[in-house]
Amino acid sequence: MKRPTLEVVAARAGVSKSSVSRVVNGESTVAPEIRDVVMRAVRELGYVPNAAARNLVTRRTEAVAVVVSDPPQGVVSDDPLFATVVRAVSRELEAAGKQAVLMLAESDRSRARVEQYVAGGHVDGVMLIALHGTDPLPAALARTGLPTVSFNRTNAPEVPYVGLDNASGAALAVRHLLERGRRRIAVITGPLELYESRERLDGYRAALRDTGRRSIVALGDFTRVSGAEAMRQLLDDDPALDAVFASNDLMAIGALRTLREAGRRVPEDVAVVGFDDIEAAAYTTPALTSVRSPMADQARATVRLLLGLIEGGPKEPVIMPNELVVREST
Repeated sequence: MKRPTLEVVAARAGVSKSSVSRVVNGESTVAPEIRDVVMRAVRELGYVPNAAARNLVTRRTEAVAVVVSDPPQGVVSDDPLFATVVRAVSRELEAAGKQAVLMLAESDRSRARVEQYVAGGHVDGVMLIALHGTDPLPAALARTGLPTVSFNRTNAPEVPYVGLDNASGAALAVRHLLERGRRRIAVITGPLELYESRERLDGYRAALRDTGRRSIVALGDFTRVSGAEAMRQLLDDDPALDAVFASNDLMAIGALRTLREAGRRVPEDVAVVGFDDIEAAAYTTPALTSVRSPMADQARATVRLLLGLIEGGPKEPVIMPNELVVREST
């Protein structure tokens, strides 16, 4: 059978071809009774809109580029929360009738490929994930004029974002340790080129500053290995420390292993708090106290911000709240 055309649907519905076109393109100016009769004809005939023709009219591709800008070692894409974020983004876009185009930007060459693809008009907008503070990609994509948003803050102020209240979350963790009677509280930071790492360090320092206590800082890179190494450094430098706040759960899990190998009891000798509340946090020994980050909600909010921009909506950033989940490690 020949595929039914727009003209055939119009004849069946008893309306003009332009009325059918407005209905199938989702325009809001069509009277409800016209919409009903057209949709009835569409169902009866099995009409499927021609996506290519519709896109020429609407200048929309119904696709969104989801760009993951990650160093070659995959620090972010190896994080267990990465799958949570991508899954939430894909489902939110699917519910909105949009196709997600996942792209990785790990080098100058791949970043150039992403810029070329986006500038070529293949997508209606861009969502950026896992950006480093010196990454040139946000500003480059913003210059294309295409709606662009970021999952977390970037170095390009013109790119709106949905982020976490990192500083207050870190301060919440430190205040919890102080309330537990801890006096020598260290921090294991994430990579300091990331805004969230610096904000969590700021929150840690602010909470200690209020009590007159000094900061004890070790650098990590958000991996288990770096958490274990940083914990060894902290114990060597300050054997009397009695608590540590790790800027993410993977580093906290690495710290727990080092403490166990060093014969330090958790929480009796050293209390440990992480950040993110990944699934594994509830299954460590002891179970890990952590600042819960609503990653799936943040991902969905980022998609909604982008969809709003595509429709001409506001560019205001959105900050998500967090909470402390107390478990056995404190």
